Amino acid sequence: MSGDETSRFVRLRVEMVVEVGDAEKLTGAALGHIAEDEQMPAEERAHAETAVQEDVAEALAYLVDPLDLVSQVPGTELTQASWSSESVDYDPDAPDWDPDGDDDEDDEL
Repeated sequence: MSGDETSRFVRLRVEMVVEVGDAEKLTGAALGHIAEDEQMPAEERAHAETAVQEDVAEALAYLVDPLDLVSQVPGTELTQASWSSESVDYDPDAPDWDPDGDDDEDDEL
């Protein structure tokens, strides 16, 4: 297949584990972000505020935007994105922790 025949679209998968050292600071930043969103309807705003106050993973999800990851990459435009966050038990020394657990060799450079 020539370069012209290959797809212009690339699926970029990123998985991160983030340590939250100051939950109050994170939650406050998420609440500030929600308050500044003038396009958010009142009912959605109330739901978002409750969610970020109850779960730091939700707070983080309100502050992380996939567009920020690629907006400065020359020659690219974000076509579609989805993301989620969840609290996890993380032990980097555990034998079952494998950041490449999918065994997919396609992502090797």
